[in-house]
Amino acid sequence: MSVRELVVLGTASQVPTRHRNHNGYLLRWDGEGLLFDPGEGTQRQMLRAGVSAHDINRICVTHFHGDHSLGVAGVIQRINLDQVPHPVSAHYPKSGQRFFDRLRYATAYRETVKLKEVPVSADGVVASTAGYTLYAHKLSHPVESYGYRLVEPDGRRMLSERLAAHGIKGPDVGRLQRDGMLDGVTLDEVSEVRRGQRFAFVMDTRLCDGVYTLAEGCDMLVIESTFLDEDGQLAAEHGHLTAGQAGMVAQEAGVRHLVLTHFSQRYTDAAAEFERQARAAAGFDGEVTVARDLSRIPVPKRS
Repeated sequence: MSVRELVVLGTASQVPTRHRNHNGYLLRWDGEGLLFDPGEGTQRQMLRAGVSAHDINRICVTHFHGDHSLGVAGVIQRINLDQVPHPVSAHYPKSGQRFFDRLRYATAYRETVKLKEVPVSADGVVASTAGYTLYAHKLSHPVESYGYRLVEPDGRRMLSERLAAHGIKGPDVGRLQRDGMLDGVTLDEVSEVRRGQRFAFVMDTRLCDGVYTLAEGCDMLVIESTFLDEDGQLAAEHGHLTAGQAGMVAQEAGVRHLVLTHFSQRYTDAAAEFERQARAAAGFDGEVTVARDLSRIPVPKRS
């Protein structure tokens, strides 16, 4: 059975807290797993969340600040220790190749798994499979940073009432789907486009074009909201977003489910206020989740 969900491994920003680990997010997408921004302690959080090294097909790093990448070394070594049977791809800013090299070979271990390095140097497609296309877009942060966007191809939904009106049933439905026409009836006449689902991961950035490009039309947007709105000046100085800005992006981009994360240690128990500000900024009325460590958040079902 296909599963599409976000497993939250950590939600802290620069400094972990008693209740928040450094970043880490596993997107389960049908039979694949995409691990985003594994910070320090990710291996232990994986254990607590019931995530195995075998679940990881891609590692996607937005940038090389420690809270987003110090866990790369341990995750790569664990993938090799557990002899994961499939290749694993790693995506990260090419400008930080020296950091990735250091993390990959931080200590001695035996390499048993093919790790494919796929550095990102420009906006565009970074991976394409039968089930999705993965894009990267540049963000605005003191160090080079990229967000990621996963897009499922559009499909078609067969309309039973139209099929019945044309007397098409059984094996003929499959033939029509395969050939595009059956006895003068076209596929367009008895079906409609089923929009592919879309997911975006946006970390450590000021507001910029890349944020909106990544978020456009997403079923789920995972986005940093490091600060509350009253600390907006700090957010701008350090290259981050506020809860209100995240909500504004979600509203303007037509997001269905907004997931807020990457919280400053200055806020100990402000989940309700993060959600309130995200909604109030632009009237966002979609679903909002203020992420907590070890939570599982389903990707919304097709509308």
